Amino acid sequence: MTNPGQILPGVSHGIVDAGGLAMHVAEAGPGDGPLVVLLHGFPETWYSWRHQITALAAAGYHVVAPDQRGYGQTGRPGRVEDYTILHLTGDVIALLDALGERQAVVVGHDWGAPVAWHTALFRPDRVRGVAGLSVPYRPRGSTAPIAAMRAGLGEGFYMVYFQQPGVADAELNRDRPATFRRLLSAAGGRGATGGRGATGGRGAAASGSPIPVVPPGGGFLDVCPEPERLPAWLTEQDVEIYAAQFAESGFTGPLNWYRNLDRNWELTAAWHRAPVTPPALYVAGELDLVVNLPGTREYLPAMVEHVPNLRPIQLLPGCGHWTQQERPAEVNAALLAFLASL
Repeated sequence: MTNPGQILPGVSHGIVDAGGLAMHVAEAGPGDGPLVVLLHGFPETWYSWRHQITALAAAGYHVVAPDQRGYGQTGRPGRVEDYTILHLTGDVIALLDALGERQAVVVGHDWGAPVAWHTALFRPDRVRGVAGLSVPYRPRGSTAPIAAMRAGLGEGFYMVYFQQPGVADAELNRDRPATFRRLLSAAGGRGATGGRGATGGRGAAASGSPIPVVPPGGGFLDVCPEPERLPAWLTEQDVEIYAAQFAESGFTGPLNWYRNLDRNWELTAAWHRAPVTPPALYVAGELDLVVNLPGTREYLPAMVEHVPNLRPIQLLPGCGHWTQQERPAEVNAALLAFLASL
């Protein structure tokens, strides 16, 4: 794959032993600065934080962005059950231990946000502050999630579709550049220069619905049309880098995160409706498909009941799902203000 050291000058790369998991990390900033851990989402890598790593490092923070379990150059356990929320949060704590750090500010986007929220939930002693982009913290519900998704959104809802072993894995890996080109464009909002993504700037699927539902007999990419052009925030080089980073790892490890949703619900019974207590920040795009899922907007004002030290929520106009890539300046400013307040 592409030499990561050539992708972003000034950022070093290495492999650390995170509790027995060989974890690839991108790192920048003074080693004695306050630690900030950046956790990417699906289907991304450390590279999704390319605009934040150098900005936070320049402000004096020690910034570490790992490839999470199953992604990129990090280890890929073979069993589905090795990708539970306990494993994923355990990896974060093991990373802190490997770095010799007692505490960190943990920031996550997309799937990285639940990992960040749950790290703060499980180990508030190790989390100085927590920030979630796109995905808000939701307390554990009263029913297993996959059955609820099937009942409310149907068998074609993308998280339900992902439950089938090997199906989405093969589909996404068939033409990796096309996968990233289509998915990143489709879930985006309006570009920084006013351009619109493949979804007409709604953060929606090809059908115009904000809910990604796979058509009968179709695949996930059927809701992600080939864009006429890339949005302003995404380049052909970005697409090539993502495609190269998945060339060896493929998509099975990342998809296994989704295949543990019900298992995660079972494992977290002891934290049912428990609050996240460290200082917290939530930033999302107004056009983000997550924000526009049924009930999410209505929930956001109540999020402070479950995250008592939550700072005012920030919704970015015109921004879709890829928050820190679409709106780097606003996200950097929000993170730096939050970090300075701790």
